[in-house]
Amino acid sequence: MSKVRVAGFSLSLDGFGAGVEQSLDDPLGKRGKELFQWYFGTRAFHAMTGQPGGAQDVDDAYAVRAMAGFGAFILGRNMFGPQRGPWPDDGWKGWWGEDPPYHAPTFVLTRHPREPIPMAGGTTFHFVTEGIEAALAQARAVAGGKDVKIGGGV
Repeated sequence: MSKVRVAGFSLSLDGFGAGVEQSLDDPLGKRGKELFQWYFGTRAFHAMTGQPGGAQDVDDAYAVRAMAGFGAFILGRNMFGPQRGPWPDDGWKGWWGEDPPYHAPTFVLTRHPREPIPMAGGTTFHFVTEGIEAALAQARAVAGGKDVKIGGGV
C-alpha cells in the first residue's frame, strides 16, 4: 500500500511553515521566503522556475527527492492561491503558471466547490470540500500505488 508522506516542508525553529499575511506579492506570507532560502539556489528550484543553473549540492538532492515518485498530492487551499471564501471567478489557476511542479493529480482542500483544472505536465487540480479523509481516498485511488504527498497551505 502507498504511504502518505510529508517531504520538503520548511519549518522555522518556532514551528512556522509560512509567514503571515499571504498575498499575491507575498505568496509565502511576510518573511516566508526566509524559510526557503536553502531551496532558492538549487538546480531543482531553478529548473522549476525556468531559470538556468542552480547548485547541485545536498540541498538540491533533498529538493529533488521531495518531489519525486509521488502519484498524487494533497494541498491546503493557501498552497493553491491567496483567495479566501467563495471563488470570485475561475481565472486563478494556482501560483505556478501553466505547468505546476506536481505533474500528478493534486487535491486542494477547500470549503468552496470548484470544477477541476487540468494543467500542463499532468497536473490536474481537484477541489475537495468533504475533508482530508475524502481527499486521501481520492488521491490514493489515482496514485497508481505510488505515495501521496501532503503539502502546505493549511
